Amino acid sequence: MGTGNDHSQGGMELGYARVSTTKQSLERQLDALTAAGIGDERIYVDKKTGTTVDRDGLNRLLTYARPGDTIVVHTLDRIGRNLREVLNLVHDLAERGIGVRSLADPLPINTADEGMARIAFLLLALFAEMERTFTAERAAHARAVAEASGRHIGRPVAHPDDKIEYARLLKAQGDSLGVIATKTGIPKTSLHRYLTASDQPQSE
Repeated sequence: MGTGNDHSQGGMELGYARVSTTKQSLERQLDALTAAGIGDERIYVDKKTGTTVDRDGLNRLLTYARPGDTIVVHTLDRIGRNLREVLNLVHDLAERGIGVRSLADPLPINTADEGMARIAFLLLALFAEMERTFTAERAAHARAVAEASGRHIGRPVAHPDDKIEYARLLKAQGDSLGVIATKTGIPKTSLHRYLTASDQPQSE
């Protein structure tokens, strides 16, 4: 991945890839950047939550980039967590003479170009932000409807610790899952998880 070695002149294409959780894969983004002719030594990556402000890979890329360079991403949402952040970053890069190009957005984006390409970038960022807003509104509406009808939306409340300890005590006494479920009121599926976890060796 990106080495961060200095280069004296611009005109290079530098890749950036990001996923929002450590369980997600960078493979699709990296394959696209490689197919675009960007070598591993010029690709910078971040693999952490999208709400994290400090992104080491992006910071190293921004430090390394020079006027005339173009930062290439799979889609524009990789360089920012919301519309304002994307616009601010692209604006700052433009003032430094650095462009941004995306490979897989519905509209071809290259902010180093003038005219329609710049307008396409602004429209695409706007649509992405609108979709986030609409998604949040739909979720809020669904919660309001559920609450009005007496239903609960979201993760169920965990079982109290004292009940879980009681279940473990009953298991140690030799009671079956069915008996333990009856005595504690905890479903068998949850009991299996709690009791199996208690059997795992503790790490030092």
